[in-house]
Amino acid sequence: MANIKVDGTLVEVPDYYTLMQAAEAAGAEIPRFCYHERLSVAGNCRMCLVEVKGGPPKPTASCAMSVKDLRPGPNGEPPEMFTNSPMVKKAREGVMEFLLINHPLDCPICDQGGECDLQDQAMAYGVDKNRFAENKRAVEDKYIGPLVKTSMNRCIHCTRCVRFTTEVAGIAEMGLLGRGEDAEITTYLEKALTSELQGNVIDLCPVGALTSKPYAFNARPWELNKTESIDVMDAVGSNIRVDSRGNEVMRVLPRINEAINEEWISDKTRFIWDGLKSQRLDRPYVRKAGKLQAASWDEALAAVAARMKKAGNKVGAIAGDLAAVEEMYALKALLASVGSGMTDVRPAMSGIDPSMPRSAYLFNPTIAGIEQADAILIIGANPRKEAALINARIRKTWRAKGLPIAVIGERADLTYSYSYLGEGFETLAELAAGKGEFAEVLAKAKNPLIIVGEGAVSHAKLGKQVGRDTIALAAKLATGTEVAEGWNGFALLHNAASRIGGIDIGFVPHDGGVCSADQIALAGKGELDVLFLLGADEYDTSAMGKAFVVYIGSHGDAGAHRADVILPGATYTEKSGTYVNTEGRVQMTNRAVFPPGDGKEDWAIIRALSGAIGKPLPFNSLTQLRAAIYAEFPHLARIDQIAPGAVADVAKLAKAGIKTKSAPYGSAVAEFYLSNPIARASAVMGECAAMAAGLRQAAE
Repeated sequence: MANIKVDGTLVEVPDYYTLMQAAEAAGAEIPRFCYHERLSVAGNCRMCLVEVKGGPPKPTASCAMSVKDLRPGPNGEPPEMFTNSPMVKKAREGVMEFLLINHPLDCPICDQGGECDLQDQAMAYGVDKNRFAENKRAVEDKYIGPLVKTSMNRCIHCTRCVRFTTEVAGIAEMGLLGRGEDAEITTYLEKALTSELQGNVIDLCPVGALTSKPYAFNARPWELNKTESIDVMDAVGSNIRVDSRGNEVMRVLPRINEAINEEWISDKTRFIWDGLKSQRLDRPYVRKAGKLQAASWDEALAAVAARMKKAGNKVGAIAGDLAAVEEMYALKALLASVGSGMTDVRPAMSGIDPSMPRSAYLFNPTIAGIEQADAILIIGANPRKEAALINARIRKTWRAKGLPIAVIGERADLTYSYSYLGEGFETLAELAAGKGEFAEVLAKAKNPLIIVGEGAVSHAKLGKQVGRDTIALAAKLATGTEVAEGWNGFALLHNAASRIGGIDIGFVPHDGGVCSADQIALAGKGELDVLFLLGADEYDTSAMGKAFVVYIGSHGDAGAHRADVILPGATYTEKSGTYVNTEGRVQMTNRAVFPPGDGKEDWAIIRALSGAIGKPLPFNSLTQLRAAIYAEFPHLARIDQIAPGAVADVAKLAKAGIKTKSAPYGSAVAEFYLSNPIARASAVMGECAAMAAGLRQAAE
């Protein structure tokens, strides 16, 4: 620790603190453009100048000098700096004057207006006259993809975007070309950026040089209602803010949560909002004479109730990737009322057994815990596609520690270097048997992290045993002899927001029920009369035979095309729903807008249906429904907390007998931009997917 005086106030700070951090610890505000807490120091905007007593006779960039670099006074007095002296004020005004020499001053037409750091700081440090009469420099706008709009005349060369893409996103595709007046920020070959995190440069840009292309000229920030919520595009559970105007979502922005997404979000999370308006189901439909026809709610519910009364207990239900805990709990209760235990939220032929302990299907080390790992093995997963922010956290740890990483499965560009061990189960079996160099690395690791993807535990063709054996071998590697006490390195990486919550409440086969794949097979044979699809579109709808299919969902996707009755539901921005992320953290979305047309919240649809069949469920409001859930599953009441899995349970998993000989592993997400119904309805995501496909073809 070191002592330093800031504007006459003595503070004690760690000696590795920069002067800017020390000033903020003392409560002094330092303006900045290029400095960012999560990026390397550039020191090139000079807006953060301060005066140092006993230092050089000129202002000092506070972001680039550490407290330990300062000398004490002649009698051992602590070093002293000033953040508001006349010298500092004059220096900052001079810097601002320089920054505005070439700035186009087009605030009235700039999408950053109202949220612009340059605008705010010009109010504090700007001057009323410009001493430069020369013509302003003009810079051509660059094409960097369908997501980020460029207005490079506004760029002040802070290089935040360059440092983010290089350091956090892991793509060396942006840089500063030229020198002096000819300097420009650009992609090197003026091609689109290929990162799944590129939209974060919009938030980082302190001026209006990089703005959101889909959002351009749609709204001003002061027109928008801001709702704090949770993202459901993957199982990470990123904290977001949904900005809406009227009954329309206008944009999605990140919220800071150090334990999950820090302050980043993926492009799918950020730009999905146009898909919330497209291909929406806004009224009930009933299939008559082979065609879906619009119907009233009473007519649609009566049609479903009539078929359910005939079906008895030959009723099944499959929950999709975006379902919340509330509607799954209600649907499970509805099926239980007719004597059916055929519910499932897992992908086809998943190796996650309902009888397994909770630690068998959690990302046990937690997302923040990745930074404690000293060796990482990735099995049957592509974290860059399945959980882009977890991949960024792995890269952050890899950059900080240089830790060894190995992959079994798909060989892909993960933005960090790794050892490729093989593509299938046999490689994992050899590793678990102690063969190979990486086996020695894991054996010596105190905090080994074994990441198992859904692609490794779900094999539609080879069956469930492959997944169970994969979990057993991964558990064995995670509980080696040298593992530190209390460390649980077994991490199952899910890619669906509904998965953990559904498994937690028992939305899996029970009381004689069968899994999703077997339900579809029974429907194809005519042995399952009614099949509910709760937003489930990732299954083979053509194999459902003549079963009466009821689709409860928000978008006209695969499930709706196959349905005999469509009951329009709500998306995650249109309801308050509980979701449990891949690490087991309970979180809740908040309603920003209302469902369009006759759409209802999913749990309310199921409650109304229970009344139509004459077996009403014992709750009439969301409060009563949640009270029932919390009574049965108390951990779901602890919002933003994790009920951890036991290390001993992972050790028990490792003792299971192995029957599988060989099986290939691949990623569970084939196309990052089109992984769910909302994404497939989004024109922006479609453009990104087409661009990604073109890049893949060009590479081949």
